Amino acid sequence: MAASTKRPRSAWLILETGEVFQGTAFGASGESFGEVVFNTGTTGYVEVVTDPSYTGQIVVMTQPHIGNYGVQPEDFESSRPSISGFCVQDLSPRPRHPRSRMPLEHFLERHGVPGVTGIPTREITLKLRDKGSLRGLLTTRKSALSSWLARIRRSPQMKGRALVSQVTTPKPYVFRSERWEGGHRIAVLDFGVKRSMLEVLSQAGCYSKVFPASTSADAILEAEPDAILLANGPGDPAALPETIAQIKRLLANYSRPVLGICLGHQLLALAAGARSYKLAFGHHGINHPVKDERTGKILITTQNHGFAIKPETLPKEWKRTHLSLNDGTLEGFRHGKRPVFAYQFHPEAGPGPLEARELLREFIAEI
Repeated sequence: MAASTKRPRSAWLILETGEVFQGTAFGASGESFGEVVFNTGTTGYVEVVTDPSYTGQIVVMTQPHIGNYGVQPEDFESSRPSISGFCVQDLSPRPRHPRSRMPLEHFLERHGVPGVTGIPTREITLKLRDKGSLRGLLTTRKSALSSWLARIRRSPQMKGRALVSQVTTPKPYVFRSERWEGGHRIAVLDFGVKRSMLEVLSQAGCYSKVFPASTSADAILEAEPDAILLANGPGDPAALPETIAQIKRLLANYSRPVLGICLGHQLLALAAGARSYKLAFGHHGINHPVKDERTGKILITTQNHGFAIKPETLPKEWKRTHLSLNDGTLEGFRHGKRPVFAYQFHPEAGPGPLEARELLREFIAEI
């Protein structure tokens, strides 16, 4: 596909601490506020851009060359981009891949998402690593620094933000089927579920019915699923007290398997009585080592979260199963007697290494 012939536009990424990075705009014109985070994946930018868990965030890619294989709908994790903005060092103007349907810049422009290329993404990553995730502004509109900073500092912080309502399905649906029958029937509470998770369950012979995040525990119980999945999603888990209350009710009245992933992991822990906290710069990438404390095996995992659970606050009937080898944070736990377990990382990958999918097979085997 031919490169864009549009006249180059300037764009700026401004951090709340006052640093300004000027580059060339791509995607949509305008501006967007968000928490600035970095992603260490070397591939999978299409999945990153469309992952609902990135809602409210401006993503900085540490891999310098982005866009070389274009955009393929088969790799979408949702129907549209979820990010607030996208920052790369070197945007490829001519994607070369047989599955490419359009360049990344056209995809972002179509959906109103601004991007910037030609900025030092690894320098920005070091700043975020040292200072923690920061609020920022990505804009194509030049202004005085004082004006930019005043507006950034009025924008919301991620801590305390409830974002699930922006990404959950408005009504229940059955994935890849007209009817919810024929195999293992999984009730998926949609906090921002990735399509790759539903695809993996489908490939394993499961039928997933996806419910809005606001669905009551009673409605889920009345559906009589064979298992329940608490999906991934964006925002602060502690900002969802009603959801936590409904999960607590599910735990008290449901005896079959329950699995929490990412935000679902955090919500399950909070429903069990644990406490969450904000990580300095989060885990975002496809190369995070996690130790399975039951076997000693090391998994290389896909991760995307900015909050974690304090393991010492888990009640004694819950057992720690997985630990991050990067920073020692809790990556998995399960109930000591019941088939209820959770993982902070993404065993479905999408993108990333597939070795953690064995944990999904364990979940299905419990049904």
